[in-house]
Amino acid sequence: MSTPADDQPIPSTPAGDPAPRPSRRVFSPEYKLAIVTEYENAPNGEKGAILRREGLYSSHIIEWTRARDAAALTSGPADPSTPAKRSKKSAEQIELEKLRRQNEKLRSDLAKTRIALDIMGKAHALLEGLSESAENDEPPRTS
Repeated sequence: MSTPADDQPIPSTPAGDPAPRPSRRVFSPEYKLAIVTEYENAPNGEKGAILRREGLYSSHIIEWTRARDAAALTSGPADPSTPAKRSKKSAEQIELEKLRRQNEKLRSDLAKTRIALDIMGKAHALLEGLSESAENDEPPRTS
């Protein structure tokens, strides 16, 4: 049995999602500096309480501390409606970094291979020397 409320369509956004899209929080540089200062001055047991009270994560504090140390918080945009733009890396820069990492890994692998070959050569020479000395030694005679 359906009720009249069951026949009502569910209101939704044009994309078909019934939930509104959440908005990203934007923090002013003054707020960031105040929270970092409060966090750093708090005793160890109180730091988690500050994060919970403000609805923040420890990664926020780490990021904001690094920005403060790099003097990025003092020159940041004061108006939260104009967020700072991140510099995008070009495709060439991304490929260059990837190739540099790959080159470094290959150099490391080559060094390991050379060390392994050196060890194998020394082991081969040692075994060859033991083999020759065993051939030259006369077996003990039993009487």
